[in-house]
Amino acid sequence: MAFEIRRLSAVLLMAAVPAVLSACASSTSTQSAATINAGADRSEAYPDITAIVSAETQQMGDEEASAISGRLTSLTNRRRSGAISEAEYRRQLAELQALRDGHGQQTLSEIQKTN
Repeated sequence: MAFEIRRLSAVLLMAAVPAVLSACASSTSTQSAATINAGADRSEAYPDITAIVSAETQQMGDEEASAISGRLTSLTNRRRSGAISEAEYRRQLAELQALRDGHGQQTLSEIQKTN
């Protein structure tokens, strides 16, 4: 008798599993917006992590970095060799430093304009 009860419970369990699984699968696809709890909707509070991420501005390339590095090296070499005066060196150095200091703020203002 105990063997038949185990066998019957196993058959019932096997019959119930597909019904339960199909109910789970169909409930998520047929769920309407009216059945969702309004307090559970966090779409405005959390960012969309599935979105493709891209840079806001163009990044500095290797060519541009090597050009700026070459410009600084050239300036230093001309100063050492005496090809330019100390005043001209200071003027060009100040120009490059102003570019360095203002570039971040300029880029930030460009980003803020696009948003």
